Amino acid sequence: MHDMASVAMDYDGIVRVSDIQPPVSDTSEFIRAVVDGLSQPKRAIPCRFLYDAAGSAIFDRICELPEYYPTRTERWILETHATAIAKAISGEVRFIELGAGSGGKAEILLDAIEQVRAYVCIDISPVPLASAAASVRARYPDITVDAVCGNYLGKLDLPPRRGLRDICFFPGSTIGNFDRDDAQAFLREWSRRLGQDGMMLIGVDLKKDAGLLEDAYDDAQGVTAQFSLNLLHRANHELGADFDTSAFVHRARYVSEPGHVEISLVSLREQIVTVAGRRFGFEQGAAIHVENSHKYAIDEFTLLASKAGFDSVDVWTDQDALFSVHLLRVAR
Repeated sequence: MHDMASVAMDYDGIVRVSDIQPPVSDTSEFIRAVVDGLSQPKRAIPCRFLYDAAGSAIFDRICELPEYYPTRTERWILETHATAIAKAISGEVRFIELGAGSGGKAEILLDAIEQVRAYVCIDISPVPLASAAASVRARYPDITVDAVCGNYLGKLDLPPRRGLRDICFFPGSTIGNFDRDDAQAFLREWSRRLGQDGMMLIGVDLKKDAGLLEDAYDDAQGVTAQFSLNLLHRANHELGADFDTSAFVHRARYVSEPGHVEISLVSLREQIVTVAGRRFGFEQGAAIHVENSHKYAIDEFTLLASKAGFDSVDVWTDQDALFSVHLLRVAR
């Protein structure tokens, strides 16, 4: 995993992209992931490679789609219950956002939680990171701001806490991209990092009708398909692969046990693809798994968090029970 680079705000409140040093790009990691993934009986490429610059831009479009309910529903929950969330948090706070630039969701909470004294935004991409940090500094000049460039799944050296209570904000149901065991391990690591009295506010997508879920990940305009297929475009561009992207199709289907949307790229014909000098044969209908999006019942996620060292403080949801926001506290 990548090391982190941190930069505090200048006296003028400006964070410049040039001041934030991104992790060194490692093309060899992408090569290994693709070659190893295509060499397995069940072919797969890790979903983290979906989010290059082009993929991130496509994902921003996904968030605006009528079928894709998570973004707008989570925002509604936060706007509706911001006061209740703030009342559940005591003491002076350091607010840590995982994944900078969450569409203004952090600001909803910073407006409500008056005792925030410091803000730390973490992202692997320096451009949205600098933008998020500068936006918070401009809007909240009394809050100390730090930008940490790197992968929040890897080595993490946060600035000193200075006696503040850490509140970690992890929106967007990004936890759903982890398999359940990995989700528990991720939460356990953050329960350790946050320390005594630390808290986590986390968005979690809920189990619901399979048709609604599949539509959310296979929209009528085909934007989600573009997002998945961009992974093959990226391999062609960065690795010199020769994927015929017109010969693969995006597929999203709900798997009821344990409960996740499985996203794959399916070969439309028999073909051979070359990556880094290696040849991989595909039969018609052969699939490359690119992502799972796990869904939870509320009690199911609360139990998982408990096993990871968190107590549940409260849970908020929308009127249609599409999405949930959990406030967790590190167990004493």
